[in-house]
Amino acid sequence: MKRTIASSLLAAVLLASPGIAAADAAPGDVIVTLGENLTNEQKQKVLDEMKAPDGAQTITVSNVEEHKYLDGLIPKAQIGTRAISSSMITIKEPGSGLHVETHNITWVTKEMYTNALITAGVKDADIYITAPFPVSGTAALTGLMKAYEISSDQAIPDDVKKVANEEMVQTAKLADSIGADKAVALLAKIKQEIANNPPQTDADLRALIEKIANDLGITLSENEINNLISLFHKMQNANINWDQVNDQLSKAKEQLSAFLQSEEGKTFIQNLIDIFKEIWNAIKSAFSSNQQ
Repeated sequence: MKRTIASSLLAAVLLASPGIAAADAAPGDVIVTLGENLTNEQKQKVLDEMKAPDGAQTITVSNVEEHKYLDGLIPKAQIGTRAISSSMITIKEPGSGLHVETHNITWVTKEMYTNALITAGVKDADIYITAPFPVSGTAALTGLMKAYEISSDQAIPDDVKKVANEEMVQTAKLADSIGADKAVALLAKIKQEIANNPPQTDADLRALIEKIANDLGITLSENEINNLISLFHKMQNANINWDQVNDQLSKAKEQLSAFLQSEEGKTFIQNLIDIFKEIWNAIKSAFSSNQQ
């Protein structure tokens, strides 16, 4: 099930109808995306789970839309023939940043969605992604971008949509080999460096990727490096607002800092300290035994 892509969110972004665009989106505005192959019972289940407000604007996402932006990135069999995944996007106050939560999504993490959505220009929103049963989640991004376009009346350029989808898929694939946290950190750090000091050549881009990977303790294969060079080359050529990307990534860092300052975060840190103390005491004990 890990790589079954029966979701419907990712496709919903691309065919936004101008007739349903909300020109004056305001904080609190909500749009829901539903896969068109959900049964009535499943639709009600995800709406109840998302706590979608009565009267929220609802968009249906088709499997055709999913294939439009995923074909060529993952096998068609993985994309599947049904649109299932659903989402809810709530517009927040300017400067709020992105907050993503997921349920029944097995391959794409909320951090991967956040990274890709930032690339696409989505900002200042609470996002919830779900499905009535476990799915990989690759089809969710399209729906989220479509919902954002409609809610904010801000069109996302087609080339940006494509590269955001590719970023999500590449990050998820990297996660299989180096771990999700490292994959997300790697992509985010490279984007920040590109935003602040764009590489001038492919050789510069390769050097940047290799340096950041080394700084993060990540070993990449030659194929992974080449795939990342291709991805970021597309990003550099796409109509991406890099100032906004940098700003939203900074806000994501602020969210982490807020977590670390919370009671939950402090408890987490203390637990890590206790573990390291136990390891250190064990090392000291072993060393003392060897000296006797």
